[in-house]
Order: sequence, then C-alpha cells, then structure tokens
Amino acid sequence: MKIILPMARKYIWWKTPDEAARFPQRVIAQVMNMGDYADVQALAEQVGDAVLVDVLTHAQAGEFNPRSWFYWHYRLGLASLGKVPAMPSRSVA
Repeated sequence: MKIILPMARKYIWWKTPDEAARFPQRVIAQVMNMGDYADVQALAEQVGDAVLVDVLTHAQAGEFNPRSWFYWHYRLGLASLGKVPAMPSRSVA
C-alpha cells in the first residue's frame, strides 16, 4: 500500500515514517480518526472498505474520538441509526 508511508509521515508525527509504517493498521486508524477529507478519500480508495472495517472493528481504546467512531460505523454500514456499538474502553483491574 503506497499510501501508508505518506500518511504515516503526516499523521504519526512522533515516529519516523518508516517506523510508523510498520504498523499500517495504526496509521489507517489515525487517518480515519483525524484525517482531512482528501486524505480520508485517498485512503479509502487505496485500501478499500474491507480494510477500514477491519481497522474499526479491531480498534483499541483511545484510537477514535466519538465523532469519528460514529461516522465510520455509519459510513461503513456497521450500524443502523441510533445503534452504534460502544467505543472500546480500558478496564482497570
């Protein structure tokens, strides 16, 4: 996926692009959560909805803000109106 490295450079600024690109799901989640419209469209076109669904359904706590969480569930057809799954959360044992 040629798009991962440029997106890693832009959206995972605290790591080198090569280091961030080793975890493409994390890069994809970051773009899904905070990407601008053009980047989100380019990402979706390059990786396809199946990859976006996989990233969303395996998201870890804190990877998505509520707005993005709701948007992607509706956009990908994973929720009906008013029936979005709860966001991932951490439990303290």
